[in-house]
Amino acid sequence: MTAEHEGLDLRLLGPVRAWRGGRELRLGSARRAAVLAVLALHAGHAVSRQQLVTALWGDEPPASATGNVYTYVSTLRRVVEPGRDRWAAGRVLTSGGGTYCLHVREQDVDAFRFEALREESRRHRTAGDRLAELAALEAATRLWRGDALSGVPGPYAAAQRLRLGELRLASAERQAALLLELGRHEEAVAALRLLVRAYPLQETLHGMLMTALCAGGRRAEALRVHDDLGEALREATGTVPGAALRAIRLRILTGTEVAPGPARGPAGPAAAAPATLTGRDAELRGLRAALRDVAAGRGRSIRVESTPGMGKSALLAGALGGSRPAGIRVGRGVGDELAHRMPLGVLLECAESAMSGDATRELVRRLFTVAADALDGPAPRTVRRAVDLIRRAAAEAPLVLVADDLHRADPGTLRVWAALHALTRELPLLLLASARPGDPALADVPADEIVSLAPLTAGEASALVRAVAPEPFDPRARERLLAEGGGNPYYLRHLAATRHDDGERGAPPAELVAAVDAHLAPFDEETRHLLRAAAFLGDRCTVAEIATVTDQPAARVRHVLRPARAAAVLTDDPEVLVFRHPVVRRVLHESTPAALRIMLHRSFAGRLAEAGGAPDRVAGQLLAGPVPLDPAASRWLAGHLDQLSARVPQVAVSLLSRVRTEPALDEQSRLDLTARLARLLDRQRRDAVAEAGWVAARTTDVAVEAEMRWIMACGLERRGEHVAAADVVRAVLSARRLPEPWLFRFRMMITRLRPHLPGEPTAPGLSRAALLGDRVSVIR
Repeated sequence: MTAEHEGLDLRLLGPVRAWRGGRELRLGSARRAAVLAVLALHAGHAVSRQQLVTALWGDEPPASATGNVYTYVSTLRRVVEPGRDRWAAGRVLTSGGGTYCLHVREQDVDAFRFEALREESRRHRTAGDRLAELAALEAATRLWRGDALSGVPGPYAAAQRLRLGELRLASAERQAALLLELGRHEEAVAALRLLVRAYPLQETLHGMLMTALCAGGRRAEALRVHDDLGEALREATGTVPGAALRAIRLRILTGTEVAPGPARGPAGPAAAAPATLTGRDAELRGLRAALRDVAAGRGRSIRVESTPGMGKSALLAGALGGSRPAGIRVGRGVGDELAHRMPLGVLLECAESAMSGDATRELVRRLFTVAADALDGPAPRTVRRAVDLIRRAAAEAPLVLVADDLHRADPGTLRVWAALHALTRELPLLLLASARPGDPALADVPADEIVSLAPLTAGEASALVRAVAPEPFDPRARERLLAEGGGNPYYLRHLAATRHDDGERGAPPAELVAAVDAHLAPFDEETRHLLRAAAFLGDRCTVAEIATVTDQPAARVRHVLRPARAAAVLTDDPEVLVFRHPVVRRVLHESTPAALRIMLHRSFAGRLAEAGGAPDRVAGQLLAGPVPLDPAASRWLAGHLDQLSARVPQVAVSLLSRVRTEPALDEQSRLDLTARLARLLDRQRRDAVAEAGWVAARTTDVAVEAEMRWIMACGLERRGEHVAAADVVRAVLSARRLPEPWLFRFRMMITRLRPHLPGEPTAPGLSRAALLGDRVSVIR
């Protein structure tokens, strides 16, 4: 390291800043800081101009991106090397061949120092030195000055923020756990209060804080932590603290010792509940503004629409939770089967919860009378009387009526709700509702504003997973989870809270199965049956394929699956079935008992084959079970192997690889198919020695044996195992029973192998008489 590099200090764990010799450098624009951050996180390594463009703008950069990068780098070069002559080559920030390199040591970048201290803490943990581990973690924590790469634009910075933020949280949790283990309870309480403030619904942190407070003799405060979290969860998610937290509370109440350390229990319903309203900040602000408006006398009607799981109910609960404007009354009802059977059922729920114990309680009693009169149907007079009662209630004080799942409300409530829309223009009446988009039940129910909830972005989804998951995911596991969740908060929460160890799937957890079942529950049995069939046919299938395997007309399939498309369980393509959230397909498939799964895949394979379905689709069913290869399946495979090998060679290899272990096949079929596997592998220049040897040792066809021995020898030669290849050749030439054209090829091979063999340079291991005999046969 030259003197030119000394004193350079780059800080990324907060706003991006740089120092040289104790003096802060002026980095300028946010994108210039973004370029410096990318180069700093690749310290000492070349970064291409295209990499920088992608890091700053993603896959759709502006036309000026390349020129902008050149300008940013030129300016940064002057900043980090202020004394360099304009025309002199750079020493700290260099370029060449379309790449740039920042020549700084990793210890000059705080992000690398942080990761090094984490690694040091792990080494101390392995050695059992808790004090040294704690010192390393405390040093790592002190490096942070806010969110990593704060204010830096671009997808690369966003990804690094998530990654480093997860490491920061994991380090802080471990630091607090060590303080507890070491009996430093007050320090643990101080650290955990900061964490709880940052992650207000993370139950693990609350459990640790309760443990620390109790260990310090502050039992009442520990119980308040549980109660405060319970209230926050009810307001935000409608749930209660999970089993692990309740167990800590019980131990505190009963005086049982509370063991220090993080409280990690199995993820229950509370763990799977939404930890935050991630990605809904703008919508939340809009609803809270509407609450302030109604308190000031301005009413309106708002409907929040989204497909299931996007957080309609959580958004309404979040807007109504916490502090509300003074003087307003809020009533809430839920559209469900019970409320649907009761005239004005949802409206009655709203009114009763808003006015209970109030001077307007008499209005509620009269509303019940109106509902009783409407048992034979909501006549126009019923609607007028109900609207008049709500008008009088809103005239008394600002009134907020909230209807969750309005599309499932009874017809009377829907008519009154539509009529109340006009009242919002003259009275302090706020109508808030959630519903599924495009539901025909709401065709005649107007709203001033419809708030549509889109799937979460990748960054928002990652933030939600980080808030809910018991511990950080590694990047690959997180990417798989995000892909399965498809931006749906409901599924993302359940996936994060019911995670599997990396690389292990097995049957999905019961909580995840229950989550999917709950979303499919509104569909009738026929629709759920076709959805399961679609799940068994893979990531995407056609209506024609579903019709084939279920023996139903295609028109009937389209009709039965229409509700699933309307509810966004499937994508919008009318002929191709794709699950909008892959986790639904996985749960439908993997939650089916193994024996039934194999039976269904076998049935589907047979039906697709009989209908002349594409060979790769039939093969996919045979592999998915895995379905045993019985004689019928092996005959189909033999007849379609050339097509499979040409279109999906790896699928063909996977199927043929199972042939030798299938007990239902006769010996000749097994030999023929294994020989075809050896040929296919050999054409792909892959190792076929074992397969060819297995066939050669069992076949009675000398031509097949010769071919298999040749494949064996060639495979061994490709491996570089020349002696073993020569042994195969010598055995063939010594036996002299294979067809003469093959013997000639083997003689040519031994000639090719000789330079690689030890011993005699002519024909090692072969007698002179045998070799001369071979030459005579060639002449003849």
